[in-house]
Amino acid sequence: MPDIHAARRDRLRQLLAEKDVPAALITRSVNVRYLSGFTGSNGALLVTPERVLLATDGRYTIQAGKEAPDAELVVERAGAAALAKRAAKDGYGRVAFEEHDVTVELHGALTDVAEGVELVPLGRAVERLRQVKDEHEIALIREACAISDQALAELLDSILFGRTERHIAQELERRMLDHGADGVAFETIVASGPNSAVPHHRPTDRRVEEGDFLKIDFGALYQGYHADMTRTFVVGGEPADWQIELHELVFAAQKAGREALRPGADLAEVDRAARRVIEEAGYGEYFPHGLGHGVGLEIHEDPYLRQTSNGKLAAGMPVTVEPGVYLPGRGGVRIEDTLVVRDAAEGGPELLTITTKELLVL
Repeated sequence: MPDIHAARRDRLRQLLAEKDVPAALITRSVNVRYLSGFTGSNGALLVTPERVLLATDGRYTIQAGKEAPDAELVVERAGAAALAKRAAKDGYGRVAFEEHDVTVELHGALTDVAEGVELVPLGRAVERLRQVKDEHEIALIREACAISDQALAELLDSILFGRTERHIAQELERRMLDHGADGVAFETIVASGPNSAVPHHRPTDRRVEEGDFLKIDFGALYQGYHADMTRTFVVGGEPADWQIELHELVFAAQKAGREALRPGADLAEVDRAARRVIEEAGYGEYFPHGLGHGVGLEIHEDPYLRQTSNGKLAAGMPVTVEPGVYLPGRGGVRIEDTLVVRDAAEGGPELLTITTKELLVL
């Protein structure tokens, strides 16, 4: 899709022009992929006003030609240095670089070969561009979420009582692969009973018991894009009153967070909309993390919905909304969706993870 990647590079060129910098050296692999389509493990880009150069080693020459057909290919294992040298040769006096990715050692190597070139920080400019997704990206995230929904639906039709957390996680991951996932978006969380009070619990050989909360946080990876969803259930019997109350509280907070998603909303205020519900119920200390985060080529990316976040939402940003309340030694509830921020004229936030959020008894 050369046109899509060319459009993204043009947006980067606009930012460079505002900084009076003619060229940028892109070394972070996820940003190389975003701007060129190249998915190899060794790649760097030099984006100039006239062209884009992709440097990689001999293992990837065929792949690079297929994935980034509009890029001028430079075959060199030390790709970043080769591109810096090329920038000096072509007379670019200033080149922006990704200082959050370039090591001190690599910076020294770039300086050595790029005589006469001033290396200036680019900052997280590409990450900022990635926050608002084009419709092609959103379609891929939507498919990743659909795969996740399908896999979970099949898992819930099976018997989970008495099975280990590890076994449940493995089956869910297998079902995502069966439905077309390229892999898992992150390490699947299956947490039962008191383990559900650990926000990022790793599955163990604990067997699911009657009356347990079962918290499942997972997602599929599809063509580089991630899904993220959490649901909490009760297994083997009718839920206790405290479980119903806790689930209803988190459900209400999650609803408030989803309804706060709109273009122009302050990131911190979206977090506040959901957090206020939990705090007013007296459980504020048991909600220890931010409300959500951006989703795309990375499972966690800008923007972040936190109490300390600066910035605003914009239409086309896929984000998670995932409040949780975790009671040590008893259990916890998290409910999470992936949504796309949309204008009110488009119907408001687009829900991508459609599995019911009701407290099901499995």
